[in-house]
Amino acid sequence: MLTRIARAAVGKPRVVVAVALLLMILCGAIGATVHSHMKSGGFVTDDLDSVRASQYLSDHFPGSEPNYVLLVTDASGGADSTAATEAANTAIAQLNAHSDIVSGVQSYWTSRPDLKQALRSKDGKRALILASIEGDDAELPVRAGELSEEIAVESGPVTVEPGGLAASFSDINTQISKDLVIAEAVAIPITGILLALVFGSLVSAALPIAIGLFAIAAALGILRVLTAVTDVSIFALNMTTALGLALAIDYSLFIVSRYREELAAGAAPAAAVHRAIQTAGRTVVYSALVVALSLSALLVFPQYFFKSFAYAGIAVVAAAAGAAVIVLPALLILVGDRIDRGDLRAPLRRLFRLAPREEKAPQQTFWYRLVTAVMKRPLPVALVTTAFLLLLGSPFLGVQFGYPDDRSLPTGVASRDVGDVLRTEFDADMAASATVVLPGFGGTADELDAYALELSKVPDVPAVLSSEAVYRNGLRVAAGVPEMADPVHGAYLSVATSLDPYSDAGREQLDAIRAVDAPGDALVTGPAALNQDSVVAITGKLPLAGALIAITTLVLLFLFTGSVVLPVKALVLNILSLAATFGAMVWIFQEGNLSGLLGFTATGTLNLAMPILMFSLAFGASMDYEVFLLSRIREEWLAGPKTTEGNTEAVAMGVARTGRIFTAAALLMSIVFLGVATSGVSMMKLFGLGCALAVISDATVIRGLLAPALMRMMGTWNWWSPKPLVKLHNRFGLREAAEAEPTPAVPREKVTTH
Repeated sequence: MLTRIARAAVGKPRVVVAVALLLMILCGAIGATVHSHMKSGGFVTDDLDSVRASQYLSDHFPGSEPNYVLLVTDASGGADSTAATEAANTAIAQLNAHSDIVSGVQSYWTSRPDLKQALRSKDGKRALILASIEGDDAELPVRAGELSEEIAVESGPVTVEPGGLAASFSDINTQISKDLVIAEAVAIPITGILLALVFGSLVSAALPIAIGLFAIAAALGILRVLTAVTDVSIFALNMTTALGLALAIDYSLFIVSRYREELAAGAAPAAAVHRAIQTAGRTVVYSALVVALSLSALLVFPQYFFKSFAYAGIAVVAAAAGAAVIVLPALLILVGDRIDRGDLRAPLRRLFRLAPREEKAPQQTFWYRLVTAVMKRPLPVALVTTAFLLLLGSPFLGVQFGYPDDRSLPTGVASRDVGDVLRTEFDADMAASATVVLPGFGGTADELDAYALELSKVPDVPAVLSSEAVYRNGLRVAAGVPEMADPVHGAYLSVATSLDPYSDAGREQLDAIRAVDAPGDALVTGPAALNQDSVVAITGKLPLAGALIAITTLVLLFLFTGSVVLPVKALVLNILSLAATFGAMVWIFQEGNLSGLLGFTATGTLNLAMPILMFSLAFGASMDYEVFLLSRIREEWLAGPKTTEGNTEAVAMGVARTGRIFTAAALLMSIVFLGVATSGVSMMKLFGLGCALAVISDATVIRGLLAPALMRMMGTWNWWSPKPLVKLHNRFGLREAAEAEPTPAVPREKVTTH
């Protein structure tokens, strides 16, 4: 099939390029407004207790769970000054003017005397207005952003700053959209320069960039179409475009390198294109399958955050691979033997008076010498490298997971600054409060009163609030009894907290609240409850997702190599590499090391979604290099003697022929991911840096040291398969068009080869 595709592209290259250009323009136009159709949430599902509680409050007690906070500050006169009161009344009137989407407006200036303490800062200079904005994950950030533009007062004697969950979502959306432009502005020029240095030619460098731009446009168009049929997370915007650009450049680099190699061997351009697609193109297709199937494992998670990455990621991988095996051959034919035009090395050599660089034989390259040295001492190298990777991964044993909040944003963003003030200058963080819901409660007021008093005794709970009473340390502070709705509606109580809801202490406090005997069925919602419920829901699906990734990888690599040993080795090495990366991420982002250098705030937790996404994407990217390397090693193995010495030479030659290319590919892919790491949103920073480290370590430590050491130790057993699987591979295994038929087993070595 690849041969037919290559012939079609070679036969009508201008038509192929013209159609690709039209598709690129169309996708770019369709995807231009994609960010406004994406959603900020997607971490939870409707069946979680905390989500059911929130929905119950929304249905029966509108406005009881504030998600929008206005911080009014008068640094000179204080919250009780005339200027602060006038600013607050203006803001309240503006909120009430939007009664169709805003409910439950309450404030320091309009609340009962017993509630004022909770709504005023300790120094008396700041006070709060609370409200609830209605809407789903797509509507909420948009509405919050529009309200903030209308109400916020950024300068003057009195300031009004928006915060809370809704404002945080709005700011995250805005930040990610800006970060995407910056990431691409950083990644594309640097990638172009590096490609020019790798190839030494502007023409060669321009081809992968062209395919990468096509992939970005396709990614945006695909995401926009997906938003019309399903929920798509805003976080998919940066990650999917980065993945499309990285893979498109990688795939193009493999094919262009093989094309140049065939030209150097004397092939005509058309023959060189055919051979490049039959060899490197085959590797690209296998790599795309591995990446796509790794991403498809995200479909087992019920949260649309993960599903949107699966849908969009699979589509973008297909677009990148399709462009590499269809559009790139047409471009190569149009370029022909002018592939080395625009040589940058010649003027540099003249400038520095350097002798012309001669192409080295594979046996004279750094990679051949390195791998040969490694395979002379395979056991010590394997032990030291494995110990080093396990040491790097050890911090992951202490990982703690937390739901993202305003601290994902950089300081200077309004919702982040408001969150910092709530955490440090108020007796209780009203944005982090828990709400206990008693659906259908039909008991007496005394029963509810006693329950509220017990809740107020939980450590680090400053107060328990109802509509008519405040409870502190087991005592009712205000007169009256908690209001109860009709028994069909039930009742609720707001439990304030002075703790970080995502900390160990916050989790212990949540357990203590849930342990208090309730006068009926009780559901708890709020940041701590949402975090705990979502972590439990996500981790429950992890074994299934991991099993799917492992099985599909083993099957594909078996079909690719005909060996049952090499797929297992590849799987183990990739997991080891990713474990080291995860450990580094815990050390950096959870524990806060390098937080000043990288510009983020450590919260003592990691967003659980990020390691899962990193595993799926980085695993696929790592397998990209594994497939490319094994392809050349297998090519050398099939052409040489089927002995231990033949295996050793095949490994050395395979790495020598591909080491420079996959190292360059890893560097280019890491540049793209590091572009994502420039984001102001800490989750995106973690994802970008983590993927970059995973790719770089895989292409250097794993491919240059550990993989050759293990292949030397296993010798000809690398290529072993049981006889039934040999027959299966002979029938269904995929091989290049020019590849010879499988070689019979060698009795002396007792191995089966292909």
